[in-house]
Amino acid sequence: MYRIAILTASDKGASGQRQDLSGPAIREACAGFGQVCEYAVLADERPALAAALRRICDDDAADIIFTTGGTGFSPRDITPEATLDVVERLAPGIPEAMRARSLQVTDRAMLSRATAGIRGRTLIVNLPGSPKAVRECLEAILPALGHGIDILRSAASECGS
Repeated sequence: MYRIAILTASDKGASGQRQDLSGPAIREACAGFGQVCEYAVLADERPALAAALRRICDDDAADIIFTTGGTGFSPRDITPEATLDVVERLAPGIPEAMRARSLQVTDRAMLSRATAGIRGRTLIVNLPGSPKAVRECLEAILPALGHGIDILRSAASECGS
């Protein structure tokens, strides 16, 4: 079982104007994959989101962080940029697989700007903001993520990290 952090990027969710449905959808989809050790709803603010990602990674508080929301074309959609501010290495195959799966459902999947990468011993994956799209994307990537996390965690410990 892996340690999972979920960060929802939503101005309306952070202000209490909208209930977060995507964070709980991630929790439900990952029930057999890991345990959620942290969950937060944050405003679409690049510095705050980057700080939260950095803290979780640097404190080794999670094996994987799933973000949800903020991956579209809206001027307030800054999740990929906040992620890129934090990661040390990219994992481009993960968002490629998510977009490939989502393109089977809607041509709008090509508009996703989601990214994924590694900081320290933690994998960060940007998921869409829709609960339906979250489930579709996780269905595509979860089977392979465990292997990747195992390699990341064991390689890091072998190096004395």
